[in-house]
This record gives sequence, C-alpha cells and structure tokens, in this order.
Amino acid sequence: MRIGHGYDVHRLVEGRKLIIGGVLIEHSLGLLGHSDADVLLHAVMDSLLGAAGLGDIGKHFPDSAQEYKDVSSVVLLKKVANILDENAYIIENIDATIIAQKPKLAPYIEKMKEVICSTLKISLNQLNIKATTEEGLGFTGNESGISAHSVCLLNSVRDAFYVSRDMKDCTACDGCRGKG
Repeated sequence: MRIGHGYDVHRLVEGRKLIIGGVLIEHSLGLLGHSDADVLLHAVMDSLLGAAGLGDIGKHFPDSAQEYKDVSSVVLLKKVANILDENAYIIENIDATIIAQKPKLAPYIEKMKEVICSTLKISLNQLNIKATTEEGLGFTGNESGISAHSVCLLNSVRDAFYVSRDMKDCTACDGCRGKG
C-alpha cells in the first residue's frame, strides 16, 4: 500500500468562474490559475501521483505548456487515471478537504463526488470530501483564496505477492518458507 498527500491553493479573483471538484460553483469570484484552477482536483491529482511515486501535476502538466491553458482539471484527472492504470496502480480511497470561508460548499459535495468517481472509475464509497472554514483566519479566512488537501491510498498490482502452484516460490510470508 502506498499513501500520498496533495495540497493546492489558488487566489480568488474577479472575472473567473469558480470550479471546484469539476463542478461550477455560484460565486462572484473565481480561482486564478493557468488551467481552470480547480484546487480540489489539483490536490487529488498530486496525492495520487505522489503515492505512485510519479511526481506531481507540475511535472505532467506544466503551466508553461500552452496546451493546458484554461484546460478543465477533469481532463487532467482523466490523464492521471490513465497514468495510474499504465503503472498498475489501484485506488483504494481518497479523503479530501476544501478550505474556503465562502461560498458554502456542502450543497455541491455530492456532485463533486460523482464527477471525481466517474472520472477515476471508483465507487462513491472510495471518496470522501469535506469542506471547512478557517474561522476568518488566514488567506482562506479573509477570502483571498481557497485551498484543498487530499490524502489517498493506492495499491500496486506489481507489488502484490506471487504464489506459484507448488508454493515453492511463495512470497506471501515467511511462515511456511515455501513448503505450502
């Protein structure tokens, strides 16, 4: 099993849509970034890539690349899912927290879960999303920005133990020392 952590933050500005978890949120401000600046999906992607030991979203989708300018982070999340598949990783679960003073995000969380789970091809019970405020403290508390944390657990098909038919090459434990 492999654990990954991701964190992202973006500044709130006028003239941008607010997209979190692949969902358009009604708000007077949006997040500034090269892509759609979806802090939740960016944190989730970084946790997944980190757990797999495959770098981060900056490595795979650099903000210097014009092809990612204003791209939907759902598109990038799908690419991360493909990278995990190519490297034989299976998502066990993801737990994420969005930190924002405003807007209230509870009405959008189920839709966020649907978008993320559909994109990653995981069950709804494999993803938990929470939203909290910082009680008016810090950059999220004074509504300058929004941040998100994500923690995930991956399993690797390649790391699974191998047991031969005659058990002589068993790598499951030391108990029988290959004697079945």
